[in-house]
Amino acid sequence: MSFFISEALAEAPAAAAGAQQAGWEGLIFPIGLVVILYFFMIRPQVKRQKEHKAMVEALKKGDEVQSMGGLMGKITDIGDNFCKVEISEGIEVKIRRSSIESVMPKGSLDEL
Repeated sequence: MSFFISEALAEAPAAAAGAQQAGWEGLIFPIGLVVILYFFMIRPQVKRQKEHKAMVEALKKGDEVQSMGGLMGKITDIGDNFCKVEISEGIEVKIRRSSIESVMPKGSLDEL
């Protein structure tokens, strides 16, 4: 019956005792991955969110903006959560302030 049991299984308790001693060494790789993930993915995303929030809070009447949907226009009225954007003469749309992607340089609407 001993031919069914391999020698590697017979020495498993001795190998397990050695693995318990090297427990901290096994955690170095996962901790390193979490640190790399933080610096390459999480930190830049938080930075972009802060910049976008500051840009949305600094919006004022007369700014030329582009929405996330691609609409470009000039802000004619601004509220706490919404603003009115004139996309053409006499045509205004109401959009959420947070959906504004960027503030365009003055005169960029004239180029279109």
